[in-house]
Amino acid sequence: MSQNLVNAWYKGHWALWLLAPLSFLYGLISWFRRIAYQQGWLKSQKFNIPVIVVGNISAGGTGKTPLTLAIVNNLKAQGYCPVIVSRGYGGKTEYPALVTSQSTPQQVGDEPLLMFLQSQVPVVVAPKRAEAVAYVMQHNLGNVVICDDGLQHYALARDIEIAVIDGARGLGNGHFLPQGALRESAQRLQSVDFVVINGEGYTYPSAYRMTLQAASWLNVAQADCVAPQAPQKIHAVAGIGNPERFFKQLQQQGFEVIKHPFADHHQFVAQDIHFSDDLPVVMTAKDAVKCQQFALDNLWQVPVEAQLPPQFYAALNQKLQFILSRTSC
Repeated sequence: MSQNLVNAWYKGHWALWLLAPLSFLYGLISWFRRIAYQQGWLKSQKFNIPVIVVGNISAGGTGKTPLTLAIVNNLKAQGYCPVIVSRGYGGKTEYPALVTSQSTPQQVGDEPLLMFLQSQVPVVVAPKRAEAVAYVMQHNLGNVVICDDGLQHYALARDIEIAVIDGARGLGNGHFLPQGALRESAQRLQSVDFVVINGEGYTYPSAYRMTLQAASWLNVAQADCVAPQAPQKIHAVAGIGNPERFFKQLQQQGFEVIKHPFADHHQFVAQDIHFSDDLPVVMTAKDAVKCQQFALDNLWQVPVEAQLPPQFYAALNQKLQFILSRTSC
């Protein structure tokens, strides 16, 4: 997806009105498709395991992956055995596929590999999420499924829906793709179980506020080096849905940032991160999983952890316990 188009959604551009007919058609199809599943004209596959879907109604990065990992950690602390299922965007393999330590981003996608490495719970990828959940059931991999980025994947029935919104960018200009960022109308938020807003800015009734806390920097080449300290000039490389959020985070820490934005899920090559100077190069953990084979000693990753209020986890746990008690009757 063009970064210029994404910027236009959130900052405005007159040329977007040329896309209004396509936007109207997209919104109509989106509405009819959801109605078709609600009325049973199209079938959703239901499994005898709780399914929690984490997604968004707008295109671009909102913070779904950190939230998914935070929910996994919460469930593990409660004694559950969570499993993550994902589309595996950017990967190509035989589906469904179980992510392992030998998997590559080219096979299973960058986000599923990152989630496996950081959570150490089973991660199964398949474009048809129901096939991934069937694999989970067949191999008895866990007792709760968290579906990463599946809010519009209605072929998979779900028990809990969580919508994530970027606090700084909100819902953009309020138009459907491609004139705007919306995959579904803003009214869709009224039907989800939880709305989580990543960062300050956008507001929504009864939403929970999430912040992303940067963890200690890690050397991607696993070299025995001292992490860069602010104030220092650094190259910041980001192939995520919202690169500017990452750059701003580094600037707030006091670094002088040379920005290198790339499209979301960009397949990095050595030339993308090797520069003529010897300045430190910093990237997200999601990007770092794709660069380990050609990482130099000056390449660093910045893992982030989602921080949410205790009330969110309490409400989520209560909802999950209710679902389990109902299915056991």
